[in-house]
Amino acid sequence: MGHTINKTLIIRLSSIGDIILTSLLLRLLRKKFPDAQIDFLVKTEYTELVRYNPHLQNVIELDTSGGFTSLRGLKERIHREGYDTIIDIQGNLRSNFLRKGSSGKVATVNKRKLSRFLLVNFKWNVYRSATPVALRYLETLRAFGIENDGMGLEVFIPEEVSGRVRDKLLSVELEREETVVGLCPGAKHTTKRWPAERFAKLAVLLIIEHGAKVLLFGGEDDLERCAAIEQQVVKEPGKRSSVANFGGAFSLLETAAAMDACDVIVTNDTGLLHLAAARKRKVVAIFGPTVKEFGFFPFRTESKVVERLGLYCRPCTHIGDKACPEGHFRCMKEITIEEVLTGVKSFLTVAA
Repeated sequence: MGHTINKTLIIRLSSIGDIILTSLLLRLLRKKFPDAQIDFLVKTEYTELVRYNPHLQNVIELDTSGGFTSLRGLKERIHREGYDTIIDIQGNLRSNFLRKGSSGKVATVNKRKLSRFLLVNFKWNVYRSATPVALRYLETLRAFGIENDGMGLEVFIPEEVSGRVRDKLLSVELEREETVVGLCPGAKHTTKRWPAERFAKLAVLLIIEHGAKVLLFGGEDDLERCAAIEQQVVKEPGKRSSVANFGGAFSLLETAAAMDACDVIVTNDTGLLHLAAARKRKVVAIFGPTVKEFGFFPFRTESKVVERLGLYCRPCTHIGDKACPEGHFRCMKEITIEEVLTGVKSFLTVAA
């Protein structure tokens, strides 16, 4: 590979956290090659995460509803563009198909698949270090002499989005609260979810002990879970006005803007964790079946990770599952409300 870039395409199709974790690479690539054309290929449903990134010229969308016809048309478009470099940090069959046959140089991410397989299936830890995924992406640019600037992640929010969110937060009288804690109780896979009733009890304790306002965040898939937590909280006398449920109400960028109002974010191992990190929020992250070696712990933001160390069965997966394969779910059930509350309090004490 040469040591300059004039026109490059970065491929990261999904998902929320993985796309946010590319922001370090994008910033450093732009610093190194200020005049280069830098384009980004992503699935349509995640476009907003990179749409306003000033380091990009073009955001190219993959609409998966079009099936193979759309995929083939996109491949042809990529070939017509004549990129001199393609950086594939998706590293799957679809991204391989899209870039295959391109005349440009190709750089691919090292996902440590063998190390991951051995750790999940045999509990053999052969990782040399727990390298964050954002830095693994950066490894693809090693030939260009690009080094980490230590500035962490970023997500860009236009003023029109921030304005809408400010209006919505005013409607729940957020300005009257001294302490604001955001809770992200959802996750795509069941085994990554700390029990909803514990999130509810945590919320109540934060309200009682710190006079906190609690904001619930999540996507449409988290509607039922957020509603159940809200209902448990409002059952407590006088607590109705202290919790605001925004589950399914905000887009990703709106959620990011609302997180800016929070002193601390409590979250499972999910995409919203990385959204909070990109906004430089203080994060208390709850990890069940997954571990730091996979690279998804909070990156370059103040954080506390709560996990159950020493379990014989952990990790059992790198992405989560629909049910605990051992049937006991100890990795989450043994994480107490007191442990998570202590993590939150450590940040609130510093803030005070």
